[in-house]
Amino acid sequence: MAKINTLLFDCDNTLVLSEELAFEACADLINKICAERGIKKEFTGESLIVEFVGQNFRGMLTTLQKENGIEIAPDDMEKYVRMEEDAVIAKLKASLRPCPGVDEQLERLAADNKYLLAVVSSSALRRVKASVDKVGQDKYFKGANGEDLIYSAATSLEKPTSKPDPAIYLHALKVLGKTAGESVAIEDSKSGTLSATRAGIKTIGYVGPYAEDRKAEMEKVLTDAGAVVMMRDWSEFPALLEKIESGAV
Repeated sequence: MAKINTLLFDCDNTLVLSEELAFEACADLINKICAERGIKKEFTGESLIVEFVGQNFRGMLTTLQKENGIEIAPDDMEKYVRMEEDAVIAKLKASLRPCPGVDEQLERLAADNKYLLAVVSSSALRRVKASVDKVGQDKYFKGANGEDLIYSAATSLEKPTSKPDPAIYLHALKVLGKTAGESVAIEDSKSGTLSATRAGIKTIGYVGPYAEDRKAEMEKVLTDAGAVVMMRDWSEFPALLEKIESGAV
């Protein structure tokens, strides 16, 4: 069995509590797009989370097109994606906080220096960078030459995509020169877990940010999507990682 030497972290609601803020910021824009195109739907930040969690904005608009039989021209798509990015980044810069307990684990991992740490996200690179910078986590995700080890399905690929497509995980492994067997992913959503597991990576499902009455339901969702162990709090991380490394799961 390959020795685990690489940890791949999702960003939104895994490293930072960003989903709620981001969905609030993009609900207004989605509602404007729906109104312009005669779609009788109105979203709140909360209902967007339920319907589109784990998808980036481009993915949301693609789903919206399919479900409502509309077409968004490529130029409009790029304009909307940029508008959403600006609105979300402004909100994140104002109010973003790290997920409880994650900084302590990142600090410990950095001190141990046993693993390469990278971020693998569906969100735009600019947004992910703004997020980790805001909470001071950027220092943990650096390569030997000081380059950012942050990979975005919306920005880093030749053809932008979104999780659950495994393309972004496969890209990160290729750039890092690592194999799936040497890596563990940490994901909080169904689409993210599917993305990592489809790339052949053992995945820890994290349900910390979900409301207490939804945690059990989400544990089942993430397990069904392929997560090998479940984490409710970051303090459980060392024991869960050890479980994967020992081959117990």
